Order: sequence, then C-alpha cells, then structure tokens
Amino acid sequence: MQQRACSPALVTLAFAAVMLLFVAGGCKKHSHTVDPRLHKIDQALDAKLPPGTPRARVEHFLSSRGYRIENSPDSNSVVAIVRHIDTETLRPATARVIFHFDSNGKLITYELESPSDIPLQLR
Repeated sequence: MQQRACSPALVTLAFAAVMLLFVAGGCKKHSHTVDPRLHKIDQALDAKLPPGTPRARVEHFLSSRGYRIENSPDSNSVVAIVRHIDTETLRPATARVIFHFDSNGKLITYELESPSDIPLQLR
C-alpha cells in the first residue's frame, strides 16, 4: 500500500480553518468590562445595542429606560449611568457607560466603568 503525503499548503490551510473555527466559537461574545458585577449590564447592552446601531436609537434606548445621560467631553460619545438589578441575586449594579460612535453616528463600541461614587436612587 502506498501512502500519500499531504502537501504543506494543504496542511497549513486545514490548520488555519480549524483555528478559525476554534476562535470564532470560543470568542463569540466580547466583554466590555472586567468587573464581574457589570456583566449582566454588558450582556443586556450587547444584545440590544449591537455595533452599527444609530446614535438616535442608542439615546432613545437610554432615555426610555430612565438612564441618566451625562455631558460627554467628546462629540462622538454618549455617557450614561445604567442601573440594573440582577434578578438572580437581587443585587443592584450601576455602570457608567461610554458609547463611542463613528463620524456617521453609528455605534462602534462601548465601555463600562463601575462608578463607586454614584448612590442607588429609587424612583
């Protein structure tokens, strides 16, 4: 029986395809924070406001939920205070979220910070 040797190009292509599948499957969601207390807020924002969302829709989303919008030092950013109560633990979480937009007003990304100086206010 004669064995066939695989060409180096075929092996490289197969390896690249396997790595691409691995990376795509393992990195499906990108976290916008390292603070574990803010992951539920991040998940909700990621689901409702994907990249490419128009600025007007982001602002409507924030204001319709009663999130406070702050003055932003950058004209291509929106800063908001987002509050969330985890329904599993009943613990409140507050994040200062900075939304970044491109020159066409489309959402590029956002980042979450844990503001330690903002008290939880009941409505």
